Amino acid sequence: MKQFISFVKKEFYHVFRDRKTLLLLFGMPIVQIVLFGFALTNEIKNTKIVICDYSKDISTLAIINKLEVSNNFEIEKANLSNYEIEKAFKEGKIKLAIIFPANFNYDLNHQNKAQVQIIADATDPNTATTLTMYASNIIADYQRQLMQGQNIPLQIETEMRMIYNPELKGTTNFVPGVMALVLFLISVLMTSVSIVKEKETGTMEVLLVSPFNPFLVVISKAIPYFFLSLINLAIILILSVHLLDMPIKGSIVLIFAESSLFIITALSFGLFISTITSSQQAAMLISLMGTLLPTMILTGFIFPLENMPKVLQIISNIVPPKWYYIIAKSIMIKGLGFSAIWKETLILLGMTFLLLFISIKKFKTRLA
Repeated sequence: MKQFISFVKKEFYHVFRDRKTLLLLFGMPIVQIVLFGFALTNEIKNTKIVICDYSKDISTLAIINKLEVSNNFEIEKANLSNYEIEKAFKEGKIKLAIIFPANFNYDLNHQNKAQVQIIADATDPNTATTLTMYASNIIADYQRQLMQGQNIPLQIETEMRMIYNPELKGTTNFVPGVMALVLFLISVLMTSVSIVKEKETGTMEVLLVSPFNPFLVVISKAIPYFFLSLINLAIILILSVHLLDMPIKGSIVLIFAESSLFIITALSFGLFISTITSSQQAAMLISLMGTLLPTMILTGFIFPLENMPKVLQIISNIVPPKWYYIIAKSIMIKGLGFSAIWKETLILLGMTFLLLFISIKKFKTRLA
């Protein structure tokens, strides 16, 4: 029995001495419960919307006050033109627009009927449906309040308009997200494991003492995965168009160019992981933790980022798939050009240069 207890103590000592094991045991559950605790909810909060009130009467002000009380919306009041509303949607500044026409209260009191228009960005059909339901319920609640104690039926007609995806197809949100996940995961995982494998088997030292430039040796390991990822991209796009009936409204050349940049960013991240790990197991673990969970949670294609605390929203800005997801949706669904995505492109470019710079510095330090 004493020997058994001694072995148990020994295993406890091994666990507590291994920081990676402790991180896996206690770090992962904490991270997952925090992320999923905020993300796994059907409620959508703090969504940016614009209200165009061309009437500015007692009825519209009452409805707007009800919308403001709700924590589902962050309201901007501005009487925008149709062009300005469309521009705000294209730039991703708003998810919903509520438009009150002139003489709203007059029509309601004299004709017993008034109209309000709700326009939603349906690139994410679930979010669009939920937001329009929130707004419609608030307007319907105001209508019920007006009719209390009155024999005259008052009706507020809500005109719905879903832009970019009027049929509310789920593939418009699903396909760009899967593209970001697959390209990032494969590029990072394959690059990091491939290079670390050379270190484990001892062949990396042989390659580095050759006349060939050491950095070019490492880059040459990543190039095949770049072209294989492009093939993956082509397969995804072909299946999306012909199997899932998802039209690509933007430029195919532009989506391939932006995807190439994203793949290079992912390869740079894989190269970075390879410089801080010495075993395939460690490289695979870090690659999976650094790609799979952040891409699923912090890009917005499964769970709305607006639901999350500000801290997690800030952290999401350092996740490359978030920016590629925005780019892919803008090109494929909204049909926009480079002028609409140049900021996201610059962010990915900056991440690529930063990861390559750190990787080169650490790679030389490790082999010095």
